[in-house]
Amino acid sequence: MKKVKITQMTTEDVDAVFQIEEMVHPKHHWSKDSFYNELANNLAKYFCVKDENNLVLGYIGLWQIFEESHITTLAVHPDYRRIQLAQMLLLKAIDECYKDMIKYITLEVRESNIPAISLYEKFLFESIGVRKNYYQDNGENAVIMFTQNIWYDKFKDNISKIKANINKAELVI
Repeated sequence: MKKVKITQMTTEDVDAVFQIEEMVHPKHHWSKDSFYNELANNLAKYFCVKDENNLVLGYIGLWQIFEESHITTLAVHPDYRRIQLAQMLLLKAIDECYKDMIKYITLEVRESNIPAISLYEKFLFESIGVRKNYYQDNGENAVIMFTQNIWYDKFKDNISKIKANINKAELVI
């Protein structure tokens, strides 16, 4: 079993994050400047999951405005998927929301991205609508997903169960 850690994204991480971004979204991805701009944005929080050697394996970004947080991006290197890294990143984002007294979390996800939609549903995100032709590269629709109040017992109990399962799991990288 190897250890991973989640750290706040820094400018030193942008090159590695950008490499993952290009792999995950080859036709239409964020630029390096987009990530640098986000790191300078007072409303934004970005985190990386790294291995023992400080290799960036994935990242998540969110904006926090008043009582709501919006997940702007979440990606895991293709070679390190299906080992709970995305779940760990989501848990970190949710922990940040609790620290900052956020009540609701929202995001958009490609209609065709069934694995991501399933992940978000596991975290009790619900589909509340569709943004037609949202993605610029192919005009694909985005599913708008939203949580109920994250302070409700149902949500908190679900997060506790997910954390317990991750803590029991052996992470193999």
